[in-house]
Amino acid sequence: MARRVVITGVGMVTPLGNNAADTWEGVKAGRSGVGRLTKCELPGIAPEIAIAGEVKGFSPEPVLDRKDARRMDWFIQYALVAADDAMRSAGFDGLQPVPDPDETGTIVGSGMGGLISIMETADMARDKGLNRVSPFFIPASIINLASGQIAIRTGARGPSYAPVSACASSNHAIGEAFHAIQRGDARMMLAGGTEACLTPISYAGFAAARALANQYDAPETASRPFDRRRSGFVHGEGGGILVLEDLESARERGAPILAEIIGFGMSADAFHITAPPEDGGGAALAMKRGLRSAGIAPEEVTYINAHGTSTPVGDLAETRAIRRVFGAHADRLAVSSTKSMIGHALGGSASIEAGVCALALRHGVIPPTINLTDPDPECDLDYVPNTARDQALDVVISNSFGFGGANTTLVMRRFDG
Repeated sequence: MARRVVITGVGMVTPLGNNAADTWEGVKAGRSGVGRLTKCELPGIAPEIAIAGEVKGFSPEPVLDRKDARRMDWFIQYALVAADDAMRSAGFDGLQPVPDPDETGTIVGSGMGGLISIMETADMARDKGLNRVSPFFIPASIINLASGQIAIRTGARGPSYAPVSACASSNHAIGEAFHAIQRGDARMMLAGGTEACLTPISYAGFAAARALANQYDAPETASRPFDRRRSGFVHGEGGGILVLEDLESARERGAPILAEIIGFGMSADAFHITAPPEDGGGAALAMKRGLRSAGIAPEEVTYINAHGTSTPVGDLAETRAIRRVFGAHADRLAVSSTKSMIGHALGGSASIEAGVCALALRHGVIPPTINLTDPDPECDLDYVPNTARDQALDVVISNSFGFGGANTTLVMRRFDG
């Protein structure tokens, strides 16, 4: 029999706060963490897209000393601080050696990895020569080192790797960690995702693809999923780590249990490098597979944390996918997008949203979709506009979709003891 898998810890680094507690308070308050871009300049690029969901006031200390931090890209630093936060949430003394290292693993995804380190090193090598490249450049920038550094600091010797599936990366990480525990490859997993790539080159690329929001006059309102005036996603950063455990182990150590993961579904659009099919067929298939994996009927779901990026095509396709899967029950569902508050952290987004879902289940609060003031008539679901809603939740799903047509759906249930 497959083991039951529960979430015992949540850690975050986001534009709303450098831990899960502050982020959750911001989400409940419907506060925007989006503002004008300050971390880089964009010469030659239209200024109206210089909007970002930036992590603010971040310091890796005391999780990392300054020497270690200088040898790591920011995406790794975010992951380690989020992992420390998650471990404390789960009842451990931070990012310390785990009690059962052979039965503990780490799976942490990212879409872009160490892009900041890659750009800085390329500039330095061009100006000063290749012999000035640091021996720490490769381990500072490759994507699996977020997972690897967490494993090194916890002593975890179980499964350790990094899924890379664009904006679905960290949902794939959590889903694979869930499966690892289910099938007996581990009893505890630290899983999630991280991203730190607010760079001129990433803005240039997304701008060329016409994917970015452009409300520069009021950047805090730029991320407006399902609104008629949405113009694109807000480039963001941050990450989240969840502590997953098999139920028996969690009970043995008296761990706090936030929620239970009961299913995971994934699919491919097999359609286009960036755009979903208009009917949302791939997203619908991921949701159907998630529900089948969980062994539940669509009518049992009470809330969907949507991928909801604020792009004209994506939001409409996801709405159609939800109607396709849930039929008449879609009108009874609450659906919201937390990207309206934090922007799109790319490979880190899904882990932040999964953590939000676990806390929503625990506290009976549905996050709002802020900036939804002029609803798109074709996006016709209950998107919990602008204000959080107190409501007991039973089953929630968290959708994340990535460039290349990667679709993922994580299914969670309130833990009833």
